[in-house]
Order: sequence, then C-alpha cells, then structure tokens
Amino acid sequence: MNFYLGIDFGTSGARAVVVDEQACIQAEGRFPFEKSEVSELANSWQKALFTLLEQIPQQLRREIRAIAINGTSSTVLLCDAAGKPVDAPVMYNDARGAVVMEELRSIAPANHTVLSATSSLAKLLWMSRLPSFAQARYFLHQADWLAFLLHGQLGISDYHNALKLGYDVEELKYPEWLENLRIKIHLPKVITPGTPIAELRSEIADQFGFRRDCMVCAGTTDSIAAFLASGAKFPGEAVTSLGSTLVLKLLSHTRVEDARYGIYSHRLPPLDKEGRQKVLWLTGGASNTGGAVLQQFFTKAELESLSCEIGELKVSELDYYPLLKPGERFPINDSNLPPRLEPRPASDVEFLHGLLESIARIEAKGYELLQELGADRLTQVYTAGGGAANSTWTAIRKRILRVPVVRPVNTEAAYGTALLAMQGVGEMFA
Repeated sequence: MNFYLGIDFGTSGARAVVVDEQACIQAEGRFPFEKSEVSELANSWQKALFTLLEQIPQQLRREIRAIAINGTSSTVLLCDAAGKPVDAPVMYNDARGAVVMEELRSIAPANHTVLSATSSLAKLLWMSRLPSFAQARYFLHQADWLAFLLHGQLGISDYHNALKLGYDVEELKYPEWLENLRIKIHLPKVITPGTPIAELRSEIADQFGFRRDCMVCAGTTDSIAAFLASGAKFPGEAVTSLGSTLVLKLLSHTRVEDARYGIYSHRLPPLDKEGRQKVLWLTGGASNTGGAVLQQFFTKAELESLSCEIGELKVSELDYYPLLKPGERFPINDSNLPPRLEPRPASDVEFLHGLLESIARIEAKGYELLQELGADRLTQVYTAGGGAANSTWTAIRKRILRVPVVRPVNTEAAYGTALLAMQGVGEMFA
C-alpha cells in the first residue's frame, strides 16, 4: 500500500500526518516551537522538519510515495545560491514593510492584495534595503525553503504562497508591473500546489529510510491546507475558523477581491483528473472578533459550563461587537471601530449568550458581504478551530446563518497537505 505525508508549519509548532490511499490517518507527529531568538528560526524549522520525519514509524517511511509541506502565508526568507538563509526569516505578521507602502502603492494596482504591510512583496521591498540583501540570490516562502531541504531544487513555489507576492493567479504569471521592478533576485518559479517537483534527495531518503522514488510536491499555505482537510469541495460550501479570530472561506465559481475589506481569493486546482471541473476560487476575509474576546471574560471551563445553560433557540437582545481593541476590517472596514460590550447583564449566562450570538451575526454579515461582491450563495458551513466544539454556539450559528453547520471529521492542516500530496502524484501517474 502507498502512503502520503503532509507536514504543517503553523504558528505554535509543526505537525505531520501520514494517510493511506483511502485518506485514513495512519501516523501523526508533533513538534512544538520554543520561544527562540528570531535569528534561530530557520534552524528551528529545519530541526522540526527532520524530527517529524524521525517520528514516523519506520515501516511507513518505506512506503511513503509523496510528501507536501504547508507554511504560514507570507512568512519569507532570503537565501544565497546554495539555499542557506542570509538573514533571519520574516514572519507572517511582521509589519516592518509599512515603511515601503508609499513605494508599493505607486507600483501595484489599486486595491491589490499586496497592498498590505505584511504582504510578501512588502517584505521583499523592505528586505531589499538590508545589508544582507547583497548576498541573497533567492526569495522563498517558508514552505518553499522547507521543501527545498527535501528535494534540493531552489526557487520553486506554489500559487497559494505566491499570491501575496503579486503573482497573477488568474493568468498564471507574474504581472508586468511586478516584472518591471527588476529586483536583483530570483523570484520563485510558480507551479500548481501539489505538483510533483523532484524525488527526495538520496541522502535524506537513505538517512530516514524513505523510498528513493518518494516525490516531494509543491505545497500550500496553512489556511488553505485546513480548508482542504475539511472536505468542502462544492461551490457554496464554506469553512469558518472559530479560533482567536474569525476567519471565513467560501468556495465560489467567481473570484472576489477587495483590499478595502482584506478580501482576496485563492485559486483552487480542478479536483478531478479529467479536468471536467473548472477552476474554483476560495474567497474570504478575517474579522478581529472571535475566541480571544471570549477568553478575556471566561475560562475554558466557564465557557463550557455556561454554554450548557444557554437556551440556543432563544434570541439574545444584546447587540455587541466583541473586539479586544478598536479596529475592524471585515465585514466592516473601520480602523477605529470601538469594541461594543455594554450593557453587561448581571447574569454571566446572558452575557455569554450575547457574545456568542453577536459573533454569529458578524459571521453572517461576512458571508453576506462575500455574496454581495459576487461569490456563490452560501449552502453549508464547516467549522474549524476551538469554537467548533461548542455545540450551543453551533446551534446559534445555524439559526442565524440559515444553512447547515457541521463539524468536519478532519480540520488539521497537515491532513489537508497529505491529501494534496496524494492528489499530486495521483495525477502524475494516472
């Protein structure tokens, strides 16, 4: 039997999942990140990658046919001609690119995805001003560099990671305005996520006991991998991530872009080998509301016990906009929008009910906005993140969204990446 390995590099750690040909999980591994110095990030990633390979049972390693890796979107680094980092990687949420925004606005089209201080292109322009840039030859995303460690081919990326670099995911090429920048560095060659790149380096295969013909495939971002894990595959299906923030992703025939609300669309490759299904778009946005606000008022145990006391069919009259601090982008674009958490009733149950229902209304407004901008009509929502376990919240959201709300069997990004690896080599050898 053949097996497929997906590796997820998230914000707090890395995880590996091995699946069989029926997409059933056969092995898992974890590597939590320590709070190390920023200058040691690349070493930490490499240690995590090889530790995860070691954690896979030896009998499975010998039968793994393909590997794919996902990384956090817009986490990037500069490498020399041998692939060695010339400076510390720049993380996904690093906003030092704010100093080049005026220059970027003069280059990129209005409302483009790259017009953010944390975009890959903003980071590249900022990094081009550093002394270390003189030694750099390649600009890579986290997933690109980690895959390079396995297959040895420098300068290859996928169009999910390259979106925030400015790659045109509709025309499948770098746009002319980006080519005209003439930055003295190799921009990655961009291919379809899941595409087989090369066999595992022979020394890696021998060291860890993998088959010599194990393929390393182009990766994706962590959020796209989590979407793939959910099982959503038809236009109108969506995934809501109820983590510290609220993230919506809706599968659509139509590409939707609007930088005012932080809305952009990822291209998804056709899901069948014959190409009968046209390209679909995964459009979405992220609100600053979410679980972090709930945790400001309640412990995990309190959230569980109080939720059980809420009458899920009863409508709360409390109208909140739960935020940790002023500022919202989606579905309301207002950098000064204040948190609205008053009045607070004497009953903690009523207060929590009001918070849960208010966040659900924000979720509904988010999907309404995506549909107003041209996305497909919402038909079903899969739920990921910690909030997915709250059955009362799920019932409230189902009432407000007026579509089925289900919890997928799998939500782990590593699982979605393993499926991507399986799809990639499946198409290669079909």
